Amino acid sequence: METSSTHKKLIEQVSEKLRLKGYSYSTETTYLNWIDRYLHFHDQRPLGEMGVLEIQAFLTHLVVKKRISASTYNQALSALLFLYRQVLEVELQADFKNFSVKRPNRLPTVLSRAEIQMLIDLLNGVNQLILKLLYGAGLRISECLRLRVKDIDLDAKSILVRDSKEVSNRFTILPETATPDLLERVRLLHQRDLARATAGVSMPGGLNSRKLTQAGVEWPWQYLFPAADCSKDPLTDQLYRHHLQPNGVQKAVRKAARQLDIGKPVTPHTFRHSFAAHLLESGHDIRKVQQLLGHKNIKSTLIYTQVVDSDAMSVKSPLDI
Repeated sequence: METSSTHKKLIEQVSEKLRLKGYSYSTETTYLNWIDRYLHFHDQRPLGEMGVLEIQAFLTHLVVKKRISASTYNQALSALLFLYRQVLEVELQADFKNFSVKRPNRLPTVLSRAEIQMLIDLLNGVNQLILKLLYGAGLRISECLRLRVKDIDLDAKSILVRDSKEVSNRFTILPETATPDLLERVRLLHQRDLARATAGVSMPGGLNSRKLTQAGVEWPWQYLFPAADCSKDPLTDQLYRHHLQPNGVQKAVRKAARQLDIGKPVTPHTFRHSFAAHLLESGHDIRKVQQLLGHKNIKSTLIYTQVVDSDAMSVKSPLDI
């Protein structure tokens, strides 16, 4: 379907507003995709003619025809609310709490310590190091791949996680077994880039083009997990060395889980779940675990108590008595 000039202009406006408000590039891409789909669903009718009923029709289509998950539904709703409230500055007369879909209360998948170790041992190089941080520090894959040299404190054995999903910044544990190879490989690549006079790494919030014009080539700003090649920044069209993308790690984890014949669905996020469950299993305070995970609400952390309910596990089956 051909995209009208009005449609293109609107997408540009949304993009500008998202960047002005400091949304990440991945969120920008996701929101623009949902807004584009919404406009095409209604045959690019003028937005002035559409409102609550059209939003409801689109979301109903996604649930009934596309069978999307609750998280995907809520993501689409957030994108459309951003369009109307932040870009068009229209306050829709509807209680959107009734529109949102609750996620089913599924227990997180947790691996045993033995399964974790087998998976880590099966991988090597950068993928192995990433898994060590996902499990040893309780990081999300996106948080791990965005880490920079300056976020690592070897003396304090801590990691500063910046702009995480629920809280702005938090500290978590730096596992000692992950530290020997953590910086050396990055240092070698950085020295090579300096010798070749490359542009350095991309900076948060467009700092490359403002005050910190040379910071991209400075050691503290280098990514811990840099991409193999330089590529254009989608926001500035400048050539930088970005961090690795998660799809390579995800494929490696799935492949390793199949090789070991682990009878559970395993993703990089499973290592974060296992981090939380194993800390609680070891008797650590739930508030401390909440802090390390960066959960705003203790309810998000309490879910792990159901996975490590030692009293329930100590009950003997009547079949075995």
